[in-house]
Amino acid sequence: MSTTSFLIRKDQLATTRLHTATDEALADGQVRVRIDSFALTSNNITYAAFGDAMSYWQFFPSGEEGWGSIPVWGFASVVQSLHPGVAVGERLYGYWPMASATVLSPGRLSPERFTDVAPHRAELPAVYNQYFRCTSDPLYTADTEDTQALLRPLFITSWLIDDFMADNDFFGAKTMLLSSASSKTAYGTAFQLHQREGIEVIGLTSPANVAFCESLGCYDRVVTYDALDTIAADTPCVYVDFAGNGALRNAIHERFANLAYSSSIGGTHVEQLATKGAGKDLSGPRATLFFAPAQIKKRTTEWGAEEFGRRMVAAWHNFLATVTDAKAPWLHAEHHDGGEAVQAAYAQVLAGKGDPRTGHILSLYKQPASA
Repeated sequence: MSTTSFLIRKDQLATTRLHTATDEALADGQVRVRIDSFALTSNNITYAAFGDAMSYWQFFPSGEEGWGSIPVWGFASVVQSLHPGVAVGERLYGYWPMASATVLSPGRLSPERFTDVAPHRAELPAVYNQYFRCTSDPLYTADTEDTQALLRPLFITSWLIDDFMADNDFFGAKTMLLSSASSKTAYGTAFQLHQREGIEVIGLTSPANVAFCESLGCYDRVVTYDALDTIAADTPCVYVDFAGNGALRNAIHERFANLAYSSSIGGTHVEQLATKGAGKDLSGPRATLFFAPAQIKKRTTEWGAEEFGRRMVAAWHNFLATVTDAKAPWLHAEHHDGGEAVQAAYAQVLAGKGDPRTGHILSLYKQPASA
């Protein structure tokens, strides 16, 4: 057996290649999974842009100097097991490399999940090391795997952003400015914020995406990037930056004298995402990177893991009911199977091109010829 991996040059994200290697034998306690499908969004590009600073390259080391595997979210099936608690055929949701297969070291097993306790992941954020067992996962439904792969991790980030803002009383502001308003994470955040009484949600976007953003029904106003002057300069507001556009960030900070907080989530402008000193010379508050695992840890401590899970599941099902409403279809999953198709899809997402209604589902697993 062999595994095909999609590798990215860490210092040149547009440079990629496919690498196939013969599988090594499993050690006791390990399992091998076939990665059936995974989503690719601008969120994954953010993982790459912050790969060294935030340790994203460490989850799935390539073993080759200068090359890395971007983590992605999706579904896999256990094809080999030397662990008594994990059966061949079991289906899992979690954090994978861009590859056709990978090896896990399950630990801390429960009916709902287990943790990969491989030594190289011990110091990495626990939330990324958990694998959910689909038969007992409260967020799982077999007919919505594509939607889960595309939206579940993004929505959880959105839910945490909304919770973080509410936890801090919106830093005294009542207006939220969301850049890259057509992006999936911005939409999820707006969806949550729209349910907050007294909070105005303004989506910032390009002219081409205005109608789409307005159709989502959760922005009180949609404003193009070149029309910031239509928003009063003295508006007490919070800026939530999904775009990572340095020029836009500067314009926001310079215009709004009562900018209460500036939150950087990630974005689509790769060349500007990890620039050194991006926030040092800004007017007003320093741009602060939002780190979802920190809010998860805080709320799990305060609420308890069970209550945290209950609230998250309820919010997800509410969101899922909206985005899968047959009367108002919003998301179309586009499948890309095989190495060349994955490379092409990656190039498209990296370039920030494509219809915001389209989600990319990828697979490097090659079906048997008889399938």
